Amino acid sequence: MSAESRWPGGDEFAELADPYRRELLAHCYRMLGSLHDAEDLVQDTLIRAWRGYENFDGRSSLRTWLYRIATNACLTALRSHHRRVLPSGLGVAVDDPRNADLTRADAVPWLDPIPTARLAEQPDDPATIVAIRDSTRLALVAAFQRLPVRQRAVLLLVEVVGYRPAEAGEFLGIGPVAARSLLQRARSTLADVPPYDQRPDAARVDEAVLNRYLAAFEADDSAAIAELLREDVEYEMPPFPIWFRGRAAVLDHLHRRVFTRSRRSIRTSANGYPAIATYSESADGRFLPHAIHLLETDGESIARIVVFIDRALFPSFGLASSLPAAATP
Repeated sequence: MSAESRWPGGDEFAELADPYRRELLAHCYRMLGSLHDAEDLVQDTLIRAWRGYENFDGRSSLRTWLYRIATNACLTALRSHHRRVLPSGLGVAVDDPRNADLTRADAVPWLDPIPTARLAEQPDDPATIVAIRDSTRLALVAAFQRLPVRQRAVLLLVEVVGYRPAEAGEFLGIGPVAARSLLQRARSTLADVPPYDQRPDAARVDEAVLNRYLAAFEADDSAAIAELLREDVEYEMPPFPIWFRGRAAVLDHLHRRVFTRSRRSIRTSANGYPAIATYSESADGRFLPHAIHLLETDGESIARIVVFIDRALFPSFGLASSLPAAATP
């Protein structure tokens, strides 16, 4: 659908505002931790801006005006939203999966992954992907959710989007001193609860490692997978609150619960990281959506795997609703 058809009678607005859609989506996603909610708020932001465009006086840039509307829309939405989490934010890791309690907790507001393609105008540009990875890492977005909403807004506007504290304060209707106070408190909180793995090589991705993992995963080759997992690898599976730490625990879980069923996999990307979409075989032989596996590497091995067991995510990633049955030899 063209920009002009989305904004009837607003050709000029559509041409000017559409280039900011991706970064507004990223901003709302960091604020809310939910792809679906972020999409709704970006659409709401653009509709509000379009309706008020005739009164836009140009004293600030259009980008700043849109961020002001989007940020306040997020603050309003967050009044009735619970903090989104990953399993690692709820309890202690399990290192023995044999008697793990795998009871779904669908009522928990889980953090969502976001398709990298939704954020990247040039998905093949390495610098673009690194920037997305640095600002939307799952643990980083989960850490943002721990902040009170006004602290979260000021921190994101200053640290990620690049506004000055005084400008961020104007968005929230507060003065520069209050904005700097919120920013300092947010920084202090994140310093006490640092995002996962801040080492310089944590954002590196080795495609050869990921290709080897995919081949080993498809072949149920636990020995090959063991070579790729870091000793202290973490493995999470929302909506299951339980999570595993350590190579032995992850391999045991794969043997007990994953390698026991037929599946197919497709490469995709989430939050700037490579990901795998898995499909499980159904009674009629077709393969139906099962989970999105996001893989974080440290350049040489896989440090973290988050398996989002939610087939509702597949349409947002542009993935097929099913795969055909395997051909009979």
